[in-house]
Amino acid sequence: MRPTDLLLRARKAAGLRQAELACRAGTSRPTLSAYEHGRKSPTLETAARLLAETGFELDIRQQVGFVEHTTARGRVLSVPTHLPRLDISAALATVTLPLHLNWSDPGRQFKLRDRADRARVYETVLREGGAEDILQYVDGALLIDLWPELVLPREVRAAWTDLIENAVGLAA
Repeated sequence: MRPTDLLLRARKAAGLRQAELACRAGTSRPTLSAYEHGRKSPTLETAARLLAETGFELDIRQQVGFVEHTTARGRVLSVPTHLPRLDISAALATVTLPLHLNWSDPGRQFKLRDRADRARVYETVLREGGAEDILQYVDGALLIDLWPELVLPREVRAAWTDLIENAVGLAA
């Protein structure tokens, strides 16, 4: 996400107008507008102050890279370098998987807050999906919780096992 999007998104999520946020943060509305439109770049300290006034804070999150594993049949599996985390709203959303993932029952909705539906989505995404699909639908902590119950082809499970075991080891 670009810094300009971050400030705009935080302000809108807080339900504030530019003038309100600028006043709270001790800056001018034109300066805030310039930050939001990319005409100026705030310092890290200024960005943190603006975000704090919206009820958010700066945070760092490790980028998720992917390693490709090729199965005996030539299928390419994308496995992340570490487990991705989703916002709670995305992790427990109701989703309709795209056709390249759910070609057998197009249009079906899955409620990720339901354990059985979440398991079906995770099985499908790990088996059929690419990096973007994993980042959109799979939450690492919820995957660890479901891991022993997931019905996966042997090669898919093998490709993911080290990642899961390492994550569980770090949490212990």
